[in-house]
Amino acid sequence: MASHQNRVSAIIFSLAAEWVISTGHDKCVSWMCTRSGSMLGRHGFTSWASCLQYDFDTQYAFVGDYSGQITLLKLEQNTSSVITTLKGHEGSVACLWWDPIQRLLFSGASDNSIIMWDIGGRKGRTLLLQGHHDRVQSLCYLQLTRQLVSCSSDGGIAVWNMDVSREEAPQWLESDSCQKCEQPFFWNIKQMWDTKTLGLRQHHCRKCGQAVCGKCSSKRSSYPVMGFEFQVRVCDSCYDSIKDEDRTSLATFHEGKHNISHMSMDIARGLMVTCGTDRVVKIWDMTPVVGCSLATGFTPH
Repeated sequence: MASHQNRVSAIIFSLAAEWVISTGHDKCVSWMCTRSGSMLGRHGFTSWASCLQYDFDTQYAFVGDYSGQITLLKLEQNTSSVITTLKGHEGSVACLWWDPIQRLLFSGASDNSIIMWDIGGRKGRTLLLQGHHDRVQSLCYLQLTRQLVSCSSDGGIAVWNMDVSREEAPQWLESDSCQKCEQPFFWNIKQMWDTKTLGLRQHHCRKCGQAVCGKCSSKRSSYPVMGFEFQVRVCDSCYDSIKDEDRTSLATFHEGKHNISHMSMDIARGLMVTCGTDRVVKIWDMTPVVGCSLATGFTPH
């Protein structure tokens, strides 16, 4: 029996439930019984379903789609229910990784960013990780060493240290005038008329989230504890508050030297395989950078 009417984007097999769960470009997730081959259920979305993760204990499915949204579904034998939707990406979600031990969900997207969603702990806590310069294609979280490995379509490979206390990025604030110098933004017609000044373009400080003008945010800085591994816009007062040690990177970056479309890891041995649009498959020994030899007793090759 056909499970989808268009391209299948992800598939997971649950041995305990004897289900095959899949997502596709027909904008749905479906689950089928492997014993009878019959369709059990289907849930539709408004956008292409692009990636899938599944928690085998709770029967929760995480589905990322091209709108940038992640839907958490509870799958039953013949029905499903939406538990919540996660919105944070500004581009299509390309990959997901679920860690059932710490109950963390990681998502990578075409906005070049990664978000860590704390599903089981502090409610609503999200961490933003920005270090890639192209679409994030694959993720793998190493629970023993508290490291996240990510790959992007430009060949970038990043190893993030998640065993540190990180800060949550602030929500961007909206204002009709600069929250530092109080000069009006260009849509604030009344204040421009009253003060006989031209309106300014609105920007946002990545550290405090305040709406600021270009003059009050003239500097750039990295801030790895908040996930900003390359320089981003910060207001002048936040720039002055960032110490040199605050700019110390919390990730290592490596060049895959091919356009990575998918990655998979043998965590026990610290081996990673990548495949690219160049039809090349590469096998990497990651033990020098991910610490698997320390965690599992294996020694580097």
